[in-house]
Amino acid sequence: MSAVTPERARSLIPAILQNAGAVPVEYHAHCNNGLATLCYIEAVKHGITALHTAVPPLANASSQPSIVNVASNLRALGYTALVNEDEIKPVEEHFTAIAKRDGLAIGKPFAYDISQYSHQVPGGVISNLRHQLRVIGKEDKLPETLEEAARVRADFGYPIMVTPLSQFVVSQAAINIIVGERYKEVSDQVIQYGLGIWGREAPEIMDPEVKDKILNRRRAKDWHGWTPPDLSLDQVRKKLGATVSDEELLLRVYAGPQAVDALKSASAPKSQVNGRRTLLELVEQLSKKRYCHQVYISKKGFSLNLGKQQPR
Repeated sequence: MSAVTPERARSLIPAILQNAGAVPVEYHAHCNNGLATLCYIEAVKHGITALHTAVPPLANASSQPSIVNVASNLRALGYTALVNEDEIKPVEEHFTAIAKRDGLAIGKPFAYDISQYSHQVPGGVISNLRHQLRVIGKEDKLPETLEEAARVRADFGYPIMVTPLSQFVVSQAAINIIVGERYKEVSDQVIQYGLGIWGREAPEIMDPEVKDKILNRRRAKDWHGWTPPDLSLDQVRKKLGATVSDEELLLRVYAGPQAVDALKSASAPKSQVNGRRTLLELVEQLSKKRYCHQVYISKKGFSLNLGKQQPR
């Protein structure tokens, strides 16, 4: 729930719990609109007992609220939060050190953002979009892409912004911005959406001119009349692994057999610098960085200044 307000949470959550009956209900939200932590508090007040959170520095921004902040707020309100901050601290230090070392963003709370209600892009999709734009050197295009996502969503007939439809909308928005012309290039998934493969109502609710732009191309003819295979569970198992566990089978369906096999064959992860490593290890790692030409460390009663000789 990335765009829920506290007011809406007060009315929505009791209705969900009432209809869920004995089925356990957990609350999962992202901080896109700056209100997720407030909604979590309202959720607990109205009967939710399980919240999805994240450990800093991976919390906030377009991620889940901070487990430390949520637990602190709930305790202040008289609730019991089953969280051991002593066990969380080294995890926080570890990932904070990695983020600083690699120049990665550290999650910070967002200010209230009403544009979230226009594009309704989920937090996980925004995170992936930001990363993909950064890889191609166009991270500055993120705000423009989100604005375009609101327009693409309207063109598509306002589909619900959940997987996979949210990815279709955002990917097309990014293509429009990067190419510089709307719908000059489209993905196969967008063509499939226009043909009704991802929902029979799509061709009826799409903007007619946009639908014509999408389907009036040779690639659309390749997909016309195609239907996805309807495999039974036994057929899927024969294809992806007859003896694997249910969990691994799901991984193979969503990530692909190659990715799962690579995960199994990978060696142990390399040792990383974190907040608990010795000073010597830290200096050693810094000295290996190409961009680091000087290291200066100072504390009470001790100073160290190391520098690389610049090539002539």
